Amino acid sequence: MKNIGIKIALYLNYFVFAILLNSVGIVILKSQKNYGVDEVQASILEAFKDMPIAIVSFFIASFLPRIGYKKAMLTGLALVTLACIAMYFGNSFDSAKLLFATVGVSFALIKVSVYSLIGTVTENQKEHNALMSSIEGVFMIGIALAYFLFPAFNEESNPDSWLNVYWFLAGLSLLSFLFLFFTKFEEITATAGANFKDDFLQMFKLIAKMLTVVFVISVFLFVMIEQGILSWLPTFNTKVLHLPENISIMMASILAISLAVGRLVAGIITKKVNWIWVLSVCVICAMLIVYFVLPNVVGLEVKNINSLTDIPLIGFAFPLIGLFIAPIYPLLNSIVLSSLPKNLQSSMTGLIVIFSALGGTLGSRITGWLFKNEGPEKAFYFTLIPMALLLISFFILKKITAKNEI
Repeated sequence: MKNIGIKIALYLNYFVFAILLNSVGIVILKSQKNYGVDEVQASILEAFKDMPIAIVSFFIASFLPRIGYKKAMLTGLALVTLACIAMYFGNSFDSAKLLFATVGVSFALIKVSVYSLIGTVTENQKEHNALMSSIEGVFMIGIALAYFLFPAFNEESNPDSWLNVYWFLAGLSLLSFLFLFFTKFEEITATAGANFKDDFLQMFKLIAKMLTVVFVISVFLFVMIEQGILSWLPTFNTKVLHLPENISIMMASILAISLAVGRLVAGIITKKVNWIWVLSVCVICAMLIVYFVLPNVVGLEVKNINSLTDIPLIGFAFPLIGLFIAPIYPLLNSIVLSSLPKNLQSSMTGLIVIFSALGGTLGSRITGWLFKNEGPEKAFYFTLIPMALLLISFFILKKITAKNEI
């Protein structure tokens, strides 16, 4: 298959960072227990992860074609390998901040490279949609694995045992580095502007378009919803359902698994159904789950839980919201990126990463504030607001794209 080595490298890199990035919810839970911080203080970890992503993406997105996607990804993998080792020896809340700051910087290099290369190794929009959805699906599988990986290293009798997972993650990052290092990228050529100034200005020229404005707002709203739930679901399971710590973390994997399934299935459905109807139905179903299912989960009385099988079925219902919010992100990205010339895709990817990071930070901070001040029972109800705004943005985006503005 054409470019198979490059595609495998993209899958592997995204898989590694899925575990690292979305372990933030687990580390938030561990930080409250091990390092004595409260919900609002713990939520700052999301900012340490997302703000470097936004800042680095802003400055390097349009330059990466010149730097080289392979060099950028190798740099990111090397940095997180060292950061994982530093987290093991540091064992503090400050070490966790440093870890996620490094992961954020590295992921900016990885994501801009991966998204730009998708457009380079695919021939048409259908191929673009399929590869984008499958890569994002693998990303969610990595997230799901994190919810089982961390408990596998965690022992209730030893509060520091969970840190051993970072030796495994360092090894996984190093393996990905080596595979990428020996993968040939000679057949990949990326187009850049006439000079660095032109490259940088491309991003600002894109911002001036109405399509870009509506698109980045949509991305911002979605990530606010997704990261708010993903980062705080382990804490919700512990404080509302009163589940043991390891089971709380493993329960959160249901959300990640449903996100993975939703994205993979969406790649099939969108070949036959217009994207606007797929996304609209998904958001409406997600809102119905929050409005009707969440109250039953909050009111659930759970006793004597020793394994996942001891939890009543209704306890598994809320994480299934992932099935319906899953298709939103990859479809929005693919619709816009595949409509752009390849020399502008890196700049647009930079905007995607920036507003994704800002949405993730704000979503987690707001949810953390709500957990502390409104109570963990009520916090997730507020996702109905960005969901409603997101639904409106789809129809605006559809109207604009029908005019072929870009």
